[in-house]
Amino acid sequence: MRELVVYLLCASIIASGLLAVRLASLMAAMVSGGLASLFAAVCYVVLGAPDVAMTEASIGSGLSTLIFLYAIRRTAGAEDSAWRS
Repeated sequence: MRELVVYLLCASIIASGLLAVRLASLMAAMVSGGLASLFAAVCYVVLGAPDVAMTEASIGSGLSTLIFLYAIRRTAGAEDSAWRS
């Protein structure tokens, strides 16, 4: 049963990673990438590594996603004004 859960989580990681690559919107792609990291954190919990899961959830899924989303949001207007000049 545990192996099945791990396989499903790994498939979810791959699916959200592929979705992040295929999405046209940068914001949606970044959220999908954060979701892949969150699935990895849950996988670590199931495999019995809660310390690694906490680190992955806080840094990989939380902080990195927020920093990328902030950077995308801050540079979105600059990209439009650069083309107009």
